[in-house]
Amino acid sequence: MNYSRSLLFAMLPFYHMGARVNYKVSDTFGLNYWITNGTQQTEPFNGFKDQLFGFTVTPGKKLAWTANYYLGQEHPDVQFLPNYTGSNLPTEQGIPFEPIPNPPSGKLHIFDSYFTWQASPKLTLAWEGDFLIERLLTTSPPQHVIGTAGYFRYQLTPALAIAARTEYLSDRDGLFSETAQAIKENTFTLERKIAAGFLLRTEWRRDASNHPYFLTDTLGTLKKEQNTATLGVVWWIGGKQGPW
Repeated sequence: MNYSRSLLFAMLPFYHMGARVNYKVSDTFGLNYWITNGTQQTEPFNGFKDQLFGFTVTPGKKLAWTANYYLGQEHPDVQFLPNYTGSNLPTEQGIPFEPIPNPPSGKLHIFDSYFTWQASPKLTLAWEGDFLIERLLTTSPPQHVIGTAGYFRYQLTPALAIAARTEYLSDRDGLFSETAQAIKENTFTLERKIAAGFLLRTEWRRDASNHPYFLTDTLGTLKKEQNTATLGVVWWIGGKQGPW
């Protein structure tokens, strides 16, 4: 609905390498299962396979609800030694490595849910909520990130639409942003359809934190808020348009 990505999008994993299965229990209920090598990772870096369990509910054409639980272990059990000069260690991509004694095995838990409602032919509303917990060791205190977001889109004319997003993210342990803080974000987007498959989006966004976090013109000085204006162009090639 917006041109810029949300805080929650940046908080969640960008990519996985593995396999996924969807099973339609009925016309309105489906089950999802993933098994992957980890988050932000294509090759396995420990002996644990991450997994996702989820379901989708579509009681009608206007409503859709998805809920997921992701279990991972994002700590490697080997260490790379780029300056090693011996020849008795295995290599990966030409870099020697050796096992880490008693590697950390704390788990990552992600609870993710989002709800979409096509309230009218012109009005779309959506909500998203995320809760993330991670530990370095199984005995380590947990680090938490909690976030929620609301979305609004209204089609004014066939060629003109407006959209808005508001979200709140609590990163009290600095797991996501490396700073203990709470961030709020509001985005307003004006969308103009120039031609079939060609959109122009004008956007204003304001991010604000309860802790100095955003860059300023002075090196080493941070501020608590940031305003940005964006002009974005979206061009679809092929028959598939809209969110994938």
